[in-house]
Amino acid sequence: MATFEEIYELYFKDVYLFVFSLSKDKHIAEDITSETFLKALSALDTYRGESDVKVWLFQIAKNTYFSYLRKHQKETALDMISDIEDTLNIEKIVSSADESMSVHKVLHMLPEPYKEVFTLRVFGNLSFKQIAEVFGKTDNWACVTFYRAKQKIRDEMRKHE
Repeated sequence: MATFEEIYELYFKDVYLFVFSLSKDKHIAEDITSETFLKALSALDTYRGESDVKVWLFQIAKNTYFSYLRKHQKETALDMISDIEDTLNIEKIVSSADESMSVHKVLHMLPEPYKEVFTLRVFGNLSFKQIAEVFGKTDNWACVTFYRAKQKIRDEMRKHE
């Protein structure tokens, strides 16, 4: 196997471009790429060689990027969610004390599973995969249910503006 320096030289640009394609942000891509190689260096002795080094690095980069998104409370879901113009960002409103009570009242009135999925995602910081496991459903189901819960909350909030 190649030395870590050789791996870094060979794959740095590929990992950076991969992360940039996910984030669309030069600074985020630089940070995530650096973190990816730090994680790879610390996990190099556990790398079993079952996949190509480049694939392994991309997997680390993807997981690091998704962790970054969760940490920064950004959505990590399907294209249909990220393409929607978010004129009323529920997650940000929840963090505002005055408007938070309004959202909680609307959330309390939501039918299940929307209420629980929204709560697990926003307040529990669970991934769609984790939410899917709780309900015994697919990741896609969790993502779509969360999106619909947000839409229902938005609609109710607009009625009360």
